[in-house]
Amino acid sequence: MKPVPTHTAIVTGGAKRIGAAIVRTLAADGWHVVIHCHTSRDAADTLAAEIGHATVVVGDLADPDIGSIIMAATDGLPPLGLLVNSASRFVYDRIEDFAAADFDTHMAVNLRAPALIIRAFAQAVPAGETSLVVNMLDAKLEWLNPDYFTYTLSKIGLDGLTELTARAYAPLLRCVGIAPAVTLVSGPQSRENFEAVHGLNPLGQGITVDQIVAALRFIIATPTYNAQTIVLDGGQRLMGLARDVAYMVKTQ
Repeated sequence: MKPVPTHTAIVTGGAKRIGAAIVRTLAADGWHVVIHCHTSRDAADTLAAEIGHATVVVGDLADPDIGSIIMAATDGLPPLGLLVNSASRFVYDRIEDFAAADFDTHMAVNLRAPALIIRAFAQAVPAGETSLVVNMLDAKLEWLNPDYFTYTLSKIGLDGLTELTARAYAPLLRCVGIAPAVTLVSGPQSRENFEAVHGLNPLGQGITVDQIVAALRFIIATPTYNAQTIVLDGGQRLMGLARDVAYMVKTQ
């Protein structure tokens, strides 16, 4: 039988992909995990049953009440110790053709929602404790290019939010980021294209989910790591790519 968790972690977008890997890691490390999802309830329920000591909460990150929706799911759970803002909207556009609706939705999901959830999380953290917020960013912020225009703007905002909340909430919260380069097949990308560009960096090695969870474990275990971002890109920023990596290699 697993020991009873002493603290609770919240993971937005925790039902699938990188979010699900983070959930499994935290559960293995003894956390009670609140798995947030929107349209992936079945996957979230299956994951919760797999790991035990888990709670599922359903909410649209574009909902202005998302902070209170998620925090309501923590009632009666162990004290809050960690929030991972992993969920993200990722839709292609460029400045020449972006739609106002896509701009607003990217900002609502990728920037406003984390701000609202962090605020609600801070209000619920036990007095006298320092809890942790980890925002999943994007390594492309190290070498900006115009692809995925409104998505990129939202991640620039989330990067700024990370520092602002670290300043505003210390010593109650540590607020940090993890910024991986392409890790899984994303958006309209084909498997062939992913395989071609995954290791497009000076090291010739692709970023893996295991590296992301290793970075998260390092942050959790290092109580003075604050207001900083771990960039996992194999040095890709040194290459000065003019476009998103998915468009740098031609595939059939």
